[in-house]
Amino acid sequence: MAAPPEKPPRRGSLSRWLLGGGTDPDPRFTLANERTFLAWIRTSLALLAGGIAVEAFTVDLFDPLLRKTIAILLLLLAMLIAAAASGRWLTVERAMRHGLPLPLPLLAPVLALGATLVAVVVVVVVILRPA
Repeated sequence: MAAPPEKPPRRGSLSRWLLGGGTDPDPRFTLANERTFLAWIRTSLALLAGGIAVEAFTVDLFDPLLRKTIAILLLLLAMLIAAAASGRWLTVERAMRHGLPLPLPLLAPVLALGATLVAVVVVVVVILRPA
């Protein structure tokens, strides 16, 4: 006699609420989405470390206001990327569960613009700094 079919695992109400139902996608896609999320989190942590390093180790290089501005820009960018990464993970997971097209990756242009802004500030300071 054949064994009865396995029941799918029950999801908690939080999971149902966050993911909005749908069917489980191929685990490879879910894991790829998770790896992408973790890559964004690594980027956020690197920017966080950069902001702390600028504030802690560039006392002799930049005047206090500029040093604080660069550090704050890096820290804000880190916070924005960490928050946006979790939102992106969730929207991609929902889209996969409902068979919808994946959303545009708005996180990449935000990171590019933020990094460009910080780089422009540093370049201008280096150019204008007396030798």
